[in-house]
Amino acid sequence: MPDPTPQELLTARPALRMDAQAGLLFEDVSLLGIARAHGTPTWVYGAGTLKTRYRRVAAAFPGTKIHYAVKANDHLAVLAILAREGAGADVVSGGELLRALRAGIAPSRIVFSGVGKTEEELALAVHDAIGTINVESAEELFALSAVAAAAHTSAPVALRVNPEVDANTHEKISTGRKGDKFGIPVADIPTLYAHAATLPGIAMKGLAVHIGSQIFGLAPYQAAYTKLATLVRELRAENLPVHGVDCGGGLAVAYRNEPVPLPEAWAALIEKSFAGLNLSTSIEPGRWIAAPAGILLARIIRSRTQNMPRPLHIIDAAMNDLARPALYGAWHGVLPLSPTALHAPLEEADFAGPVCESSDFLARHRAAPPLHEGDLIAILDVGAYGAVMSSTYNARPHAAQIMVHDGRATLIRPRQAVADLWSDEIVPTPS
Repeated sequence: MPDPTPQELLTARPALRMDAQAGLLFEDVSLLGIARAHGTPTWVYGAGTLKTRYRRVAAAFPGTKIHYAVKANDHLAVLAILAREGAGADVVSGGELLRALRAGIAPSRIVFSGVGKTEEELALAVHDAIGTINVESAEELFALSAVAAAAHTSAPVALRVNPEVDANTHEKISTGRKGDKFGIPVADIPTLYAHAATLPGIAMKGLAVHIGSQIFGLAPYQAAYTKLATLVRELRAENLPVHGVDCGGGLAVAYRNEPVPLPEAWAALIEKSFAGLNLSTSIEPGRWIAAPAGILLARIIRSRTQNMPRPLHIIDAAMNDLARPALYGAWHGVLPLSPTALHAPLEEADFAGPVCESSDFLARHRAAPPLHEGDLIAILDVGAYGAVMSSTYNARPHAAQIMVHDGRATLIRPRQAVADLWSDEIVPTPS
Protein backbone atom coordinates (compact mmCIF):
# COMPACT_ATOMS: atom_id res chain seq x y z
CA MET A 1 0.00 0.00 0.00
CA PRO A 2 1.24 3.55 -0.67
CA ASP A 3 2.49 5.67 2.20
CA PRO A 4 -0.17 7.85 3.79
CA THR A 5 -0.24 11.55 3.03
CA PRO A 6 0.14 14.07 5.88
CA GLN A 7 -3.62 14.63 5.84
CA GLU A 8 -4.26 10.88 6.05
CA LEU A 9 -1.82 10.60 8.98
CA LEU A 10 -3.67 13.39 10.75
CA THR A 11 -7.12 11.93 10.10
CA ALA A 12 -6.14 8.52 11.52
CA ARG A 13 -4.92 9.98 14.84
CA PRO A 14 -7.82 11.31 16.93
CA ALA A 15 -5.51 12.99 19.47
CA LEU A 16 -4.10 15.26 16.73
CA ARG A 17 -5.91 18.23 15.21
CA MET A 18 -4.79 21.10 12.99
CA ASP A 19 -6.06 24.47 14.19
CA ALA A 20 -6.15 27.30 11.65
CA GLN A 21 -4.38 29.70 14.04
CA ALA A 22 -2.55 27.59 16.65
CA GLY A 23 -1.26 24.96 14.25
CA LEU A 24 -0.95 21.26 15.14
CA LEU A 25 -2.61 20.38 18.43
CA PHE A 26 -2.01 17.22 20.48
CA GLU A 27 -4.84 16.55 22.91
CA ASP A 28 -5.86 20.19 22.29
CA VAL A 29 -2.47 21.56 23.35
CA SER A 30 -0.46 23.61 20.84
CA LEU A 31 2.73 21.85 19.80
CA LEU A 32 4.03 25.15 18.44
CA GLY A 33 3.59 26.57 21.92
CA ILE A 34 5.50 23.68 23.47
CA ALA A 35 8.34 24.03 20.96
CA ARG A 36 8.60 27.76 21.59
CA ALA A 37 8.56 27.32 25.36
CA HIS A 38 10.89 24.34 25.65
CA GLY A 39 12.91 24.26 22.43
CA THR A 40 13.62 21.23 20.28
CA PRO A 41 14.10 18.35 20.10
CA THR A 42 11.41 17.64 22.67
CA TRP A 43 9.34 14.57 23.47
CA VAL A 44 5.62 15.11 24.11
CA TYR A 45 3.38 12.47 25.70
CA GLY A 46 -0.40 12.50 25.85
CA ALA A 47 -1.89 11.37 29.16
CA GLY A 48 -5.33 11.10 27.59
CA THR A 49 -4.04 8.86 24.80
CA LEU A 50 -2.30 6.57 27.30
CA LYS A 51 -5.53 6.21 29.26
CA THR A 52 -7.65 5.65 26.16
CA ARG A 53 -5.33 2.97 24.79
CA TYR A 54 -5.04 1.18 28.13
CA ARG A 55 -8.80 1.26 28.70
CA ARG A 56 -9.43 -0.31 25.32
CA VAL A 57 -7.07 -3.17 26.16
CA ALA A 58 -8.66 -3.58 29.59
CA ALA A 59 -12.16 -3.68 28.07
CA ALA A 60 -11.07 -6.30 25.55
CA PHE A 61 -9.51 -8.48 28.25
CA PRO A 62 -11.88 -8.60 31.24
CA GLY A 63 -10.48 -10.95 33.87
CA THR A 64 -7.02 -11.02 32.28
CA LYS A 65 -4.04 -9.55 34.12
CA ILE A 66 -2.48 -6.75 32.10
CA HIS A 67 1.22 -6.18 32.71
CA TYR A 68 2.43 -3.10 30.85
CA ALA A 69 5.86 -3.73 29.26
CA VAL A 70 7.96 -1.13 31.07
CA LYS A 71 10.73 -1.31 28.47
CA ALA A 72 8.47 0.47 25.97
CA ASN A 73 8.46 3.70 27.98
CA ASP A 74 9.67 3.74 31.58
CA HIS A 75 9.12 7.38 32.56
CA LEU A 76 7.63 7.55 36.05
CA ALA A 77 4.87 9.85 34.81
CA VAL A 78 3.81 7.26 32.23
CA LEU A 79 4.01 4.40 34.72
CA ALA A 80 2.05 6.34 37.34
CA ILE A 81 -0.82 7.01 34.90
CA LEU A 82 -1.02 3.33 33.97
CA ALA A 83 -0.74 2.27 37.61
CA ARG A 84 -3.76 4.43 38.45
CA GLU A 85 -5.61 2.78 35.56
CA GLY A 86 -4.97 -0.63 37.15
CA ALA A 87 -2.04 -1.86 35.07
CA GLY A 88 0.60 -4.20 36.38
CA ALA A 89 4.12 -4.25 34.99
CA ASP A 90 6.31 -6.56 32.93
CA VAL A 91 9.93 -5.76 33.79
CA VAL A 92 13.22 -7.05 32.40
CA SER A 93 15.76 -5.65 34.87
CA GLY A 94 16.17 -4.76 38.50
CA GLY A 95 16.06 -1.10 37.52
CA GLU A 96 12.70 -1.51 35.79
CA LEU A 97 11.41 -3.41 38.83
CA LEU A 98 12.37 -0.53 41.11
CA ARG A 99 10.84 1.99 38.68
CA ALA A 100 7.55 0.09 38.66
CA LEU A 101 7.48 0.03 42.46
CA ARG A 102 8.34 3.73 42.63
CA ALA A 103 5.44 4.49 40.29
CA GLY A 104 3.01 2.78 42.64
CA ILE A 105 2.56 -0.61 40.96
CA ALA A 106 2.01 -3.29 43.61
CA PRO A 107 4.69 -6.02 43.77
CA SER A 108 2.00 -8.68 43.30
CA ARG A 109 1.20 -7.13 39.90
CA ILE A 110 4.77 -7.32 38.59
CA VAL A 111 6.17 -10.01 36.29
CA PHE A 112 9.94 -10.27 35.82
CA SER A 113 11.04 -11.49 32.36
CA GLY A 114 14.43 -11.41 30.64
CA VAL A 115 17.23 -13.83 29.83
CA GLY A 116 19.99 -12.35 31.98
CA LYS A 117 18.65 -11.89 35.49
CA THR A 118 21.57 -11.64 37.91
CA GLU A 119 21.52 -13.24 41.34
CA GLU A 120 21.17 -9.74 42.79
CA GLU A 121 18.11 -9.09 40.60
CA LEU A 122 16.59 -12.46 41.53
CA ALA A 123 17.15 -11.66 45.19
CA LEU A 124 15.42 -8.30 44.72
CA ALA A 125 12.42 -9.99 43.08
CA VAL A 126 12.24 -12.56 45.89
CA HIS A 127 12.63 -9.93 48.61
CA ASP A 128 9.85 -7.77 47.14
CA ALA A 129 7.55 -10.79 46.67
CA ILE A 130 6.61 -9.95 43.07
CA GLY A 131 3.83 -11.74 41.28
CA THR A 132 5.77 -14.04 38.95
CA ILE A 133 9.29 -14.63 37.71
CA ASN A 134 9.30 -15.81 34.09
CA VAL A 135 12.30 -18.15 34.10
CA GLU A 136 14.08 -18.40 30.74
CA SER A 137 16.56 -21.23 31.23
CA ALA A 138 17.40 -24.24 33.40
CA GLU A 139 20.42 -22.35 34.69
CA GLU A 140 18.27 -19.43 35.81
CA LEU A 141 15.86 -21.84 37.50
CA PHE A 142 18.63 -23.37 39.59
CA ALA A 143 20.02 -19.97 40.52
CA LEU A 144 16.56 -18.78 41.60
CA SER A 145 16.02 -21.92 43.66
CA ALA A 146 19.22 -21.24 45.59
CA VAL A 147 18.35 -17.57 46.14
CA ALA A 148 14.80 -18.26 47.31
CA ALA A 149 15.76 -21.21 49.52
CA ALA A 150 18.45 -19.11 51.19
CA ALA A 151 15.77 -16.51 51.92
CA HIS A 152 13.51 -19.23 53.38
CA THR A 153 10.72 -18.48 50.95
CA SER A 154 9.29 -19.66 47.65
CA ALA A 155 9.39 -17.76 44.37
CA PRO A 156 6.36 -17.97 42.03
CA VAL A 157 7.64 -19.23 38.69
CA ALA A 158 6.44 -19.58 35.11
CA LEU A 159 8.69 -21.21 32.54
CA ARG A 160 9.03 -19.13 29.40
CA VAL A 161 8.53 -21.38 26.39
CA ASN A 162 10.31 -20.81 23.11
CA PRO A 163 7.61 -22.22 20.81
CA GLU A 164 9.80 -22.09 17.67
CA VAL A 165 7.25 -19.89 15.91
CA ASP A 166 8.18 -17.18 13.43
CA ALA A 167 6.13 -14.07 14.18
CA ASN A 168 6.78 -12.71 10.64
CA THR A 169 8.13 -9.47 12.03
CA HIS A 170 11.50 -7.74 11.80
CA GLU A 171 14.55 -9.95 12.35
CA LYS A 172 15.69 -7.84 15.29
CA ILE A 173 12.41 -7.99 17.21
CA SER A 174 11.58 -11.69 16.80
CA THR A 175 11.80 -13.60 20.08
CA GLY A 176 10.13 -16.98 19.63
CA ARG A 177 12.03 -18.72 16.82
CA LYS A 178 14.38 -21.66 17.17
CA GLY A 179 17.80 -20.20 17.91
CA ASP A 180 16.49 -16.95 19.43
CA LYS A 181 18.03 -16.25 22.83
CA PHE A 182 14.68 -16.09 24.61
CA GLY A 183 12.93 -18.90 26.45
CA ILE A 184 13.30 -22.64 26.85
CA PRO A 185 12.92 -24.96 23.83
CA VAL A 186 9.41 -26.34 23.78
CA ALA A 187 10.68 -29.94 23.81
CA ASP A 188 12.56 -29.34 27.05
CA ILE A 189 9.63 -27.94 28.99
CA PRO A 190 7.99 -31.16 30.33
CA THR A 191 11.18 -32.51 31.92
CA LEU A 192 12.29 -29.18 33.31
CA TYR A 193 8.83 -28.34 34.65
CA ALA A 194 8.67 -31.65 36.49
CA HIS A 195 12.11 -31.06 37.96
CA ALA A 196 11.25 -27.49 38.91
CA ALA A 197 8.30 -28.72 40.95
CA THR A 198 10.73 -30.63 43.18
CA LEU A 199 13.19 -27.79 43.78
CA PRO A 200 13.39 -25.91 47.08
CA GLY A 201 12.28 -22.30 46.90
CA ILE A 202 10.26 -22.79 43.71
CA ALA A 203 6.47 -22.58 43.45
CA MET A 204 5.43 -23.51 39.94
CA LYS A 205 2.58 -21.39 38.58
CA GLY A 206 2.52 -21.98 34.84
CA LEU A 207 3.93 -21.11 31.45
CA ALA A 208 4.78 -17.96 29.53
CA VAL A 209 5.42 -17.15 25.87
CA HIS A 210 6.44 -14.10 23.85
CA ILE A 211 7.13 -14.44 20.14
CA GLY A 212 8.10 -10.92 19.09
CA SER A 213 7.01 -7.36 18.59
CA GLN A 214 5.05 -5.49 15.91
CA ILE A 215 3.08 -8.60 14.92
CA PHE A 216 0.65 -7.98 12.03
CA GLY A 217 -1.31 -11.23 12.01
CA LEU A 218 -2.96 -13.56 14.51
CA ALA A 219 -1.67 -16.80 12.94
CA PRO A 220 1.71 -16.74 14.75
CA TYR A 221 -0.07 -16.18 18.08
CA GLN A 222 -2.38 -19.09 17.30
CA ALA A 223 0.55 -21.39 16.52
CA ALA A 224 2.30 -20.45 19.77
CA TYR A 225 -0.82 -20.75 21.93
CA THR A 226 -1.68 -24.13 20.42
CA LYS A 227 1.70 -25.42 21.57
CA LEU A 228 1.22 -23.84 24.98
CA ALA A 229 -2.22 -25.44 25.44
CA THR A 230 -0.79 -28.82 24.47
CA LEU A 231 1.95 -28.41 27.08
CA VAL A 232 -0.63 -27.55 29.74
CA ARG A 233 -2.50 -30.76 29.05
CA GLU A 234 0.71 -32.82 29.06
CA LEU A 235 1.89 -31.36 32.34
CA ARG A 236 -1.45 -31.83 34.03
CA ALA A 237 -1.54 -35.43 32.82
CA GLU A 238 1.61 -35.89 34.94
CA ASN A 239 -0.19 -34.33 37.93
CA LEU A 240 1.89 -31.17 37.71
CA PRO A 241 0.25 -27.88 38.75
CA VAL A 242 -0.35 -25.36 35.93
CA HIS A 243 -2.44 -22.43 37.08
CA GLY A 244 -1.88 -19.77 34.42
CA VAL A 245 -0.40 -18.73 31.10
CA ASP A 246 1.33 -15.47 30.22
CA CYS A 247 0.42 -14.83 26.58
CA GLY A 248 3.04 -12.14 25.92
CA GLY A 249 2.54 -9.00 23.86
CA GLY A 250 3.69 -7.66 20.51
CA LEU A 251 0.44 -6.46 18.93
CA ALA A 252 1.32 -4.22 15.98
CA VAL A 253 0.84 -0.46 15.83
CA ALA A 254 -0.34 1.18 12.58
CA TYR A 255 2.64 3.51 12.13
CA ARG A 256 1.89 3.63 8.40
CA ASN A 257 -1.91 3.49 8.71
CA GLU A 258 -1.67 -0.15 7.67
CA PRO A 259 -4.27 -2.75 8.78
CA VAL A 260 -3.38 -4.27 12.16
CA PRO A 261 -5.08 -6.77 14.48
CA LEU A 262 -7.16 -5.18 17.21
CA PRO A 263 -7.03 -6.06 20.91
CA GLU A 264 -10.53 -7.55 20.72
CA ALA A 265 -9.42 -10.08 18.09
CA TRP A 266 -6.34 -10.98 20.10
CA ALA A 267 -8.48 -11.47 23.21
CA ALA A 268 -10.90 -13.74 21.35
CA LEU A 269 -8.02 -15.86 20.09
CA ILE A 270 -6.61 -16.28 23.60
CA GLU A 271 -10.02 -17.25 24.96
CA LYS A 272 -10.48 -19.81 22.20
CA SER A 273 -6.94 -21.22 22.49
CA PHE A 274 -7.24 -21.99 26.20
CA ALA A 275 -10.97 -22.74 26.42
CA GLY A 276 -11.84 -25.43 28.95
CA LEU A 277 -8.45 -25.40 30.68
CA ASN A 278 -9.50 -23.24 33.65
CA LEU A 279 -6.36 -21.08 33.47
CA SER A 280 -5.69 -17.55 34.58
CA THR A 281 -4.33 -15.48 31.70
CA SER A 282 -2.09 -12.45 31.47
CA ILE A 283 -0.69 -10.28 28.68
CA GLU A 284 2.26 -7.88 28.30
CA PRO A 285 1.27 -5.01 25.98
CA GLY A 286 3.69 -2.09 25.72
CA ARG A 287 4.02 -0.63 22.23
CA TRP A 288 0.27 -0.76 21.50
CA ILE A 289 -0.48 1.36 24.55
CA ALA A 290 2.43 3.80 24.46
CA ALA A 291 3.51 4.36 20.84
CA PRO A 292 0.60 6.59 19.69
CA ALA A 293 0.89 8.57 22.93
CA GLY A 294 4.23 10.13 21.97
CA ILE A 295 5.49 12.78 19.54
CA LEU A 296 9.02 14.06 18.92
CA LEU A 297 9.22 17.74 18.03
CA ALA A 298 12.12 18.87 15.83
CA ARG A 299 13.27 21.97 13.98
CA ILE A 300 14.78 22.08 10.51
CA ILE A 301 18.35 23.33 10.79
CA ARG A 302 18.76 23.66 7.05
CA SER A 303 17.36 22.28 3.83
CA ARG A 304 19.51 21.08 0.97
CA THR A 305 18.31 20.73 -2.60
CA GLN A 306 21.37 21.10 -4.83
CA ASN A 307 22.75 17.81 -6.16
CA MET A 308 20.25 15.87 -4.03
CA PRO A 309 17.73 13.37 -5.43
CA ARG A 310 15.04 15.08 -3.33
CA PRO A 311 14.97 17.82 -0.68
CA LEU A 312 17.04 16.83 2.33
CA HIS A 313 15.96 18.45 5.60
CA ILE A 314 18.60 18.33 8.34
CA ILE A 315 16.73 18.45 11.66
CA ASP A 316 17.87 18.87 15.24
CA ALA A 317 16.51 15.47 16.32
CA ALA A 318 18.75 12.52 15.51
CA MET A 319 19.33 8.81 15.87
CA ASN A 320 20.64 9.35 19.39
CA ASP A 321 17.12 10.61 20.23
CA LEU A 322 15.04 8.22 18.14
CA ALA A 323 17.07 5.10 17.33
CA ARG A 324 14.37 2.95 15.71
CA PRO A 325 14.74 4.15 12.09
CA ALA A 326 18.51 3.55 12.16
CA LEU A 327 18.21 0.24 14.05
CA TYR A 328 15.26 -1.35 12.28
CA GLY A 329 14.47 0.83 9.29
CA ALA A 330 11.36 1.80 11.27
CA TRP A 331 8.78 4.07 9.62
CA HIS A 332 7.38 7.10 11.45
CA GLY A 333 5.00 9.69 10.05
CA VAL A 334 6.04 13.33 9.82
CA LEU A 335 3.71 16.34 10.07
CA PRO A 336 4.43 20.07 9.92
CA LEU A 337 3.31 22.14 12.90
CA SER A 338 2.33 25.11 10.74
CA PRO A 339 -1.37 25.26 9.79
CA THR A 340 -0.57 26.64 6.34
CA ALA A 341 2.05 24.03 5.46
CA LEU A 342 -0.38 21.14 5.73
CA HIS A 343 -2.39 22.38 2.74
CA ALA A 344 0.57 23.13 0.46
CA PRO A 345 1.41 20.91 -2.53
CA LEU A 346 3.36 17.81 -1.53
CA GLU A 347 6.85 16.76 -2.54
CA GLU A 348 8.99 13.79 -1.60
CA ALA A 349 11.65 14.61 1.01
CA ASP A 350 14.14 13.05 3.42
CA PHE A 351 14.68 14.00 7.07
CA ALA A 352 18.13 13.38 8.54
CA GLY A 353 19.72 14.19 11.86
CA PRO A 354 23.08 15.89 12.48
CA VAL A 355 24.78 12.85 14.04
CA CYS A 356 27.96 11.77 12.30
CA GLU A 357 26.60 8.44 11.01
CA SER A 358 25.30 7.65 7.53
CA SER A 359 22.35 5.81 9.11
CA ASP A 360 21.12 8.95 10.85
CA PHE A 361 17.90 9.34 8.88
CA LEU A 362 14.63 9.61 10.77
CA ALA A 363 12.46 9.47 7.65
CA ARG A 364 13.09 8.87 3.95
CA HIS A 365 10.90 9.36 0.89
CA ARG A 366 8.20 11.17 2.85
CA ALA A 367 5.35 13.08 1.25
CA ALA A 368 5.71 16.53 2.77
CA PRO A 369 4.95 20.16 1.93
CA PRO A 370 7.90 22.38 0.99
CA LEU A 371 9.77 23.06 4.24
CA HIS A 372 12.55 25.47 5.07
CA GLU A 373 15.09 26.39 7.71
CA GLY A 374 13.42 27.05 11.05
CA ASP A 375 10.21 25.14 10.28
CA LEU A 376 8.97 22.80 13.00
CA ILE A 377 7.82 19.21 12.51
CA ALA A 378 6.27 16.42 14.58
CA ILE A 379 7.54 12.85 14.28
CA LEU A 380 4.62 10.61 15.16
CA ASP A 381 4.00 7.49 17.23
CA VAL A 382 7.24 7.62 19.22
CA GLY A 383 5.82 6.98 22.69
CA ALA A 384 7.29 3.46 22.71
CA TYR A 385 10.98 2.68 22.24
CA GLY A 386 11.73 6.36 21.78
CA ALA A 387 13.24 8.35 24.64
CA VAL A 388 13.81 5.14 26.58
CA MET A 389 16.36 4.03 23.94
CA SER A 390 18.02 7.42 23.49
CA SER A 391 21.69 8.15 24.16
CA THR A 392 24.08 11.09 24.37
CA TYR A 393 26.16 10.03 21.35
CA ASN A 394 28.07 12.95 19.76
CA ALA A 395 27.79 14.69 23.15
CA ARG A 396 24.14 15.50 22.46
CA PRO A 397 22.19 16.00 25.71
CA HIS A 398 18.96 14.12 26.37
CA ALA A 399 15.94 16.03 25.06
CA ALA A 400 13.26 17.56 27.26
CA GLN A 401 10.11 15.57 27.95
CA ILE A 402 6.63 17.10 28.27
CA MET A 403 3.29 15.57 29.22
CA VAL A 404 0.02 17.09 28.04
CA HIS A 405 -3.00 16.46 30.23
CA ASP A 406 -6.34 18.20 30.64
CA GLY A 407 -5.35 20.87 28.11
CA ARG A 408 -2.07 21.71 29.88
CA ALA A 409 1.57 20.97 29.16
CA THR A 410 3.84 19.96 32.06
CA LEU A 411 7.61 19.53 31.95
CA ILE A 412 8.33 16.00 33.22
CA ARG A 413 12.05 15.91 32.43
CA PRO A 414 14.17 19.01 31.81
CA ARG A 415 16.52 19.14 28.88
CA GLN A 416 19.88 17.81 30.02
CA ALA A 417 22.53 20.51 30.36
CA VAL A 418 25.61 20.01 28.23
CA ALA A 419 27.87 20.24 31.29
CA ASP A 420 25.94 17.36 32.87
CA LEU A 421 27.37 15.08 30.18
CA TRP A 422 30.71 15.10 31.98
CA SER A 423 29.72 16.07 35.52
CA ASP A 424 30.42 12.57 36.88
CA GLU A 425 33.55 11.86 34.81
CA ILE A 426 36.86 11.62 36.66
CA VAL A 427 40.18 12.58 35.13
CA PRO A 428 43.07 10.92 37.02
CA THR A 429 45.76 13.24 38.35
CA PRO A 430 48.90 12.95 36.20
CA SER A 431 51.74 11.14 37.95
